[in-house]
Amino acid sequence: MILLSDPGALRTHLRKIQKIDTTLGLVPTMGALHEGHLKLVERAVEENTIAVASIFVNPLQFNNPDDLSRYPRTLDEDCALLESAGCQLVFAPSTEDMYRVPPVLKLDFGSLEHVMEGAFRPGHFNGVGIVVARLFNMVQPDRAYFGQKDLQQVAVVRRLVEDLAFPIEIVPCPTVREVDGLALSSRNRRLSLEHRVMAPLIYKTLGEAQKMLAAGYSVEEAKQHVRTQFMRYPDFLLEYFEVADAGTLQPVEEVQPVGQTALCMAAHLGGVRLIDNIVF
Repeated sequence: MILLSDPGALRTHLRKIQKIDTTLGLVPTMGALHEGHLKLVERAVEENTIAVASIFVNPLQFNNPDDLSRYPRTLDEDCALLESAGCQLVFAPSTEDMYRVPPVLKLDFGSLEHVMEGAFRPGHFNGVGIVVARLFNMVQPDRAYFGQKDLQQVAVVRRLVEDLAFPIEIVPCPTVREVDGLALSSRNRRLSLEHRVMAPLIYKTLGEAQKMLAAGYSVEEAKQHVRTQFMRYPDFLLEYFEVADAGTLQPVEEVQPVGQTALCMAAHLGGVRLIDNIVF
């Protein structure tokens, strides 16, 4: 496995190893890797000639400076995990390598900017769009792999690819969970032991809301149930729970056809922000 940090060296290396029938799969990450990331890499290895993973903690997508400073950085450990998963190339640029000139471009993702993550993290998706576009231009993959835990991010990246005509297939992959249901996240390692025990409440409550909707309860009744559940646990701060169209991520007042309803949630637990979703 090769580790590169300079974009020019990356392009030179890729030109040398790519052939006419070569396909390249990219897994963009911010490091602090877990089994969910490795599943993306393993799929990229399986479906492509070359699997590339990027590791870059992107400052543009953090609207909270404290969150950025606390984000775990574990490059050596990450590289060992990537090599064990079959990744052939890791691109791990510094902030100066990625942004030699501070970007002034502003991306607007329309209605996606005004709901859920967009509403509570202003500017977040602009930062995501800029870094993903840069990675796509630098690596020029045939496929790019993203986890469905970040459902809204997947929708944003699809919009980016469509609007800017990137010749890239976006491959969403299922959320990977712990045995108790907690969605794997790099932020989980910041949870105290006590809060780690409490954290599965997010997935448990999503499942309860799903059962209520499937049984014919209204969207508002499901929302009230979720609010009531979280009020019982003062260590949690529920940021949002939304029932949305799984494609547009706009709020809906009734369940959509099979596979088109998304239950999405964000909550803070002990100062750690966690998100999850279920599509049913």
